Amino acid sequence: MIDTPLDEIPKINASLHATFATRKTFPLAWRQHQLLQISRMLQDNHKALADSLYQDLGKPAFEVYTTELNVMIDRAILSAKRLPEWAAEKNLEGHPDIPPPQKKWKPRVTPTPKGAVLIISPWNYPLILSMQGTIGAIAAGCTVCLKLSEITPNFAGVMQRLLPQYLDQDALKVVCGGVPEVTKVLEQKWDHIFYTGHGSVARIIAAAAAKHLTPLTLELGGKSPVIVDPECDLELAAKRVLFGKLSNCGQLCVSPDYVLIPPSALAAFTEGLKKAYASCYPDGSLKSDSYARIINMQHFKRIKGLLDRTQGKVLMGGGIDEEERRIEPTVVLVKPGDVLLESETFGPILAIMEVEDTSAACQWISARDHPLVIYLFSKNEQIQKDVRKLTMSGNLVFNDTFMQLDVKVLPFGGVGESGYGRQVLQHTFECFSYDRTSVDIPAEAEQMVHLRYPPYTEHSFRSRMCSGFECAYSR
Repeated sequence: MIDTPLDEIPKINASLHATFATRKTFPLAWRQHQLLQISRMLQDNHKALADSLYQDLGKPAFEVYTTELNVMIDRAILSAKRLPEWAAEKNLEGHPDIPPPQKKWKPRVTPTPKGAVLIISPWNYPLILSMQGTIGAIAAGCTVCLKLSEITPNFAGVMQRLLPQYLDQDALKVVCGGVPEVTKVLEQKWDHIFYTGHGSVARIIAAAAAKHLTPLTLELGGKSPVIVDPECDLELAAKRVLFGKLSNCGQLCVSPDYVLIPPSALAAFTEGLKKAYASCYPDGSLKSDSYARIINMQHFKRIKGLLDRTQGKVLMGGGIDEEERRIEPTVVLVKPGDVLLESETFGPILAIMEVEDTSAACQWISARDHPLVIYLFSKNEQIQKDVRKLTMSGNLVFNDTFMQLDVKVLPFGGVGESGYGRQVLQHTFECFSYDRTSVDIPAEAEQMVHLRYPPYTEHSFRSRMCSGFECAYSR
């Protein structure tokens, strides 16, 4: 990865605005070609990309292909295919709320690109979280500045090399570097900013955007809880919760963060976790090729510090390999006020807290910031309805974890502290476009609208507004 010179960043901003002004990005054929080029880039260079993610994150190739590469190849192709439908002008002449005379005014809504946009991608899923926004922005007809994370330098270096080879360099620019570079980028005026990451950084980005009244999409995270109904299949629930926690070593915004469970179900659920762990890692996880590592030493020490400070009881795991930056999936039974319940762990720690029942779990969740996702394990439809009614979250998933991301037609995003705006396919397209309305009012409409002109009289008001009923103007 080569850091972008600071004095180049204003030039990048200016060039992207200039390209957009030419309307080069407007033709659907141009957009579709760029989208298919993204797919081609990922297919041609899949091994180099997978290798870079292993170097940066220790991410197993299986995870790279199933959760990032194959997903983005599919969505780039599908976006190109669906684009004419998404971008189509909508004719509202047939809308039931439009009076017959106004149907001749040709009311239209046209999805229109916002302009030159900024996408700031994170390090935890750097491929999908850089390309998903880019695909949506290109589909919408925008020019793109893509800021890649400096925390994954090998991946950023590969993308820095590949993107100019496959995509129109007038319409897409890459920025690499750390705090100075992103600070300089945020000083520029953009037409939309799409950020994925932590809430504390999001506040900085939102403040910078406010100076230019720039709209935002914020994909954040938070403490995504798991509610366990004691009547569910506890062994299966434990296996699926552990799967969500194992993915990318827990470094995932939708990773299950903590479990709320009645005391009667705790023993069986814990045994289910242990059984699932033994099945996934018969020789342990610290040396397994099927387990990623913590991204860097700073984050390793942060997660280890949580384990050092918790007052909870370790029920499973706890092993540490500092040289390899690996921490075993660790399950800790905690009480209210524990450090593991304070902020998002973003690592392989699963806290468990006992609650009386699912109603008490809902009260606990509702008293805190709205999470990105709530996971409920229950087949009881009334309990499902109660959780839906009594809580708020970006997503709600019944009887599994993580797999909601596989349903590509669903809008994905948070609420409140977990972010705002929605993405995936058409929803990402809609992030980077706006509904531009138009009407074409013919000369013959004058016979209907002539009463709008002064002088204003009771007769003209009655004729235009009252339609036979007594109106306030005459009182």
